Amino acid sequence: MTDRTTAPATGILVEAEDFDDFGGWVVDSQFEVQMGSPYLLAHGLGRPVEDASTVITVENDGERHVWVRAKDWVPAHHPGRFTLTVNGKTLDTQFGANGQDWGWEYGGTVELPAGATTLVLHDLTGFDGRCDAIYFGSDATPPPNGADDSTRAWRRALRGLPEKPLDAGNYDVVVVGGGVTGAAAALTAARLGLTVALVQGRPVLGGNASVEIGLSPRGTTGPLVDELSKRTPDGDLVALSLLEEEPTATVFLEHTAFGATKEGDAIISVDARDARSGVERRFTASQFIDCTGTAILGLLTGAETMFGQESRAEYGEGLAPEVGDDMHHGNTVFFRTRMADHPVEFPDASWALDVAKDHANLSGQLIEPGVENGPGPIVLPPGHVPDPTIRRRMRFPATHFWEYGQWLDPYTSGEEVRDHLLCAIYGTHHNVKRLDPETYGNLELEWVAFVPGQGEYRRYVGDHVLTESDVREHRAFPDAVVQNSGAFCLHYPGDKDYDFRLKDWKWDTRDEQPYDIPFRSLYSINVSNLMMAGKHISATHVAGSSIKQMGNCGQHAIATAAAAVLCRKYGTTPRGIGESHLAELQALIREFSPASAPVDRSPATS
Repeated sequence: MTDRTTAPATGILVEAEDFDDFGGWVVDSQFEVQMGSPYLLAHGLGRPVEDASTVITVENDGERHVWVRAKDWVPAHHPGRFTLTVNGKTLDTQFGANGQDWGWEYGGTVELPAGATTLVLHDLTGFDGRCDAIYFGSDATPPPNGADDSTRAWRRALRGLPEKPLDAGNYDVVVVGGGVTGAAAALTAARLGLTVALVQGRPVLGGNASVEIGLSPRGTTGPLVDELSKRTPDGDLVALSLLEEEPTATVFLEHTAFGATKEGDAIISVDARDARSGVERRFTASQFIDCTGTAILGLLTGAETMFGQESRAEYGEGLAPEVGDDMHHGNTVFFRTRMADHPVEFPDASWALDVAKDHANLSGQLIEPGVENGPGPIVLPPGHVPDPTIRRRMRFPATHFWEYGQWLDPYTSGEEVRDHLLCAIYGTHHNVKRLDPETYGNLELEWVAFVPGQGEYRRYVGDHVLTESDVREHRAFPDAVVQNSGAFCLHYPGDKDYDFRLKDWKWDTRDEQPYDIPFRSLYSINVSNLMMAGKHISATHVAGSSIKQMGNCGQHAIATAAAAVLCRKYGTTPRGIGESHLAELQALIREFSPASAPVDRSPATS
């Protein structure tokens, strides 16, 4: 039911992502489930971006009240300001400067003639101004704010969108999440003959390895992950082109999963929303594989999950804390600087010093996609004496040392975490430029990601929870399906001066030998046709710190895709495969990807 103080669905709604020409603005859809919509972001690194513009058609002449949904992302300083021009007239209001979170800002009234009307967004700062939508109402009643069902229905009505999701087809398997893991799952499933839909929230594939972020897959990569992780000259992965070659695979980019339906303990369908058009689609399948890293299908379907750090006693883990808590690995925003051949001005960013403080160390850069941990400019105060209490490992220029959000809810605070890290980078760059202008007068920010490298979210509970002891002692599992490798990599926040820097980092290489992953850790304990591949498989925080490597996650994907083949063949569930067809599953994995499979311990080969 619509509140009487909320604008009815009779005005003109212009979604920013529907603009004809984005200019220098970019579409940011990564937080749309929380804030209600994708938006345009003026990510200019301190240089105002080119105008975004569009033309709309107005049916009737008349005076209209103008509302713009924006956000003042640093409320005390308003760094992300912009204006709106309607038919050549620039409104007096500077949007993004009202000290508020996402909300509708009033821009006054305009006369709209019938016919074509031109709208222009003009960025004033280059520091991440953001515009969600523009609304022209017949009176001064504000439009509905937020992301609830009634607000989404209001938006759909004004955009002329269907009330219910469109049928996107029936598939053998639906893979949600298009990182390296999801791409591996979809490619494996297609090559094994399944019809597969890959639903990916971003405009590119690769997740933390994508051109938007740029990490390199590590752990046990294997031939398939190596194949899809090759990069084009612009740094993008070739994964999409490989999937497009598969006739039974369909990729849905910029589609965010937001709903699911179940019958009993089984998923029937998953709903996803197209970031650009707003159209909602329903994907039906007999099997679902969650490769999001966020366990989103679990949250949508009531699957059992775990979160944070388990206590040492719970699973007998030596690396676990004495008392369990909700701390988790945070997110990281990657960046790169360069020295130009001429002086480069950087606007005053003292507004970012509430976060950056006096930090003046830009090491830990992404050198290029796939090459991280690069050095960077450092300005030390006169007479600087290194702190002898800082371990040598923490002096390494690690990209992941820029990390934040370990104590925040990763599902509801993602934009806050990203913005905090942007302030840390802008403020540190500001400090380096001003503390040593003679050395760094030519220094400029070459690239700063606006999509953070994803940290840790919830993890599924499967029929087996993988532990530190399982990994460290190389436990022999009868249902071992693939191998993983790599150290326990644990991050600890709490730098005494800068909350966006790690306090400590544990890198425990064990015996450097690979270990087995049991199939029971790759399917949900209580949702019968839901499998998972990636850092959110059924594992403790400590064990997950090793299996989270993207190459490792790709091996989980191969196993789950192979299991989906047998689920179709026998009309059963993943648990049913493990109970009745395990040897066939292991053989199929060895046949498809022998380099990824564990050693065959059956009597015939022992």
